[in-house]
Amino acid sequence: MVSLNAYLMLGAVLFTIGAVGVLAHRNALIIYMCIELMLNAVNLTIVAYSRFLNSLDGHVYVFMIMTVAAAEAAVGLAILIALFRNKPTVDVDEIHLSKG
Repeated sequence: MVSLNAYLMLGAVLFTIGAVGVLAHRNALIIYMCIELMLNAVNLTIVAYSRFLNSLDGHVYVFMIMTVAAAEAAVGLAILIALFRNKPTVDVDEIHLSKG
């Protein structure tokens, strides 16, 4: 059986990779994927603690988080597509919403 520490370390590594990706990249799609990676790292940690404590509460929370994340993914990708149609770039430094 895999220990709780292994799950927590994996969650910490995934969260760190996601945070570095958000800070280092300028591509909006890469940033979006890194945010999703960070969210899944937190979900992994919640499920690991829930299993360690023999509780189903964490599983219910993760299910709700994944439901919200699916809706957020649909809305986020729709916004990115709308921005790409106005200005054909996904570089966050070049996307300016002001018309001035």
